[in-house]
Amino acid sequence: MTAEGAGPLVVCVPGMGESRASFRHLVPGLVAAGYRVAVMDLRGHGDSSVRFDAYDDPAAAGDVLAVIDALGGGPATIVGNSMGAAAAVLAAAERPEAVDRLALIGPFVRDHGSAPTRWLLRVLLARPWGPAVWRTYYGSLFGQRRPADHDEHATRALALLRRPGRWAAFQATARTSHAPAEAALPSVAAPTLVVMGDRDRDFPDPQAEATWVAGALNGEYRMIAGAGHYPMAEQAAEVLDAMLPSLGAGREHEQVSHG
Repeated sequence: MTAEGAGPLVVCVPGMGESRASFRHLVPGLVAAGYRVAVMDLRGHGDSSVRFDAYDDPAAAGDVLAVIDALGGGPATIVGNSMGAAAAVLAAAERPEAVDRLALIGPFVRDHGSAPTRWLLRVLLARPWGPAVWRTYYGSLFGQRRPADHDEHATRALALLRRPGRWAAFQATARTSHAPAEAALPSVAAPTLVVMGDRDRDFPDPQAEATWVAGALNGEYRMIAGAGHYPMAEQAAEVLDAMLPSLGAGREHEQVSHG
């Protein structure tokens, strides 16, 4: 976990197969807008340990809340991408006093596909062919515009999964059911913004999914044209434009701090 900036706390949570570096282009804009921004890794990902008994959404939610507590107890805005959004939802439902807003990017907050489809995914991610399958699929998750450092980042993201114990942790993470997050949706009171790339191939109809998630959380959604599953990396400026009006407090803090 890393943290920088000053002001209201924002905790960024990446998705499966990614690391906290997926927020590398979003963090500077949030810091400049007057926020203290913490970016964490999922269990078994990035620089996290692989010595865990659980790699599911409830475990990730507990880790998010532990980060908030370690940084003063919040309340915090949680920015969750992919399954990081499920962790954000569960954290907000469990400790509403610790979470004052949610920004969910390409959110997985319910299960998709049939049981046979999910079983097939597990088979495809098994060794020895699993890493090659994921490399191909991961590359397809990005949209039309990619940052200048995209190739370097993708190479490092895939290399992180090749370290000892990482692929087993990744497979355990891939078996996660998002049913607990879906069950928690009615308990979330935090104002929510859903950000979805209109080319996010993880969903058959990205706009329909964004509409559904926003409706379930009484929130709003913004579509990012041409973006895939990681719009905060692909089009950080557009994501910031969507997020900052719904946050507001950071700019107010910045104005007070600087007179």
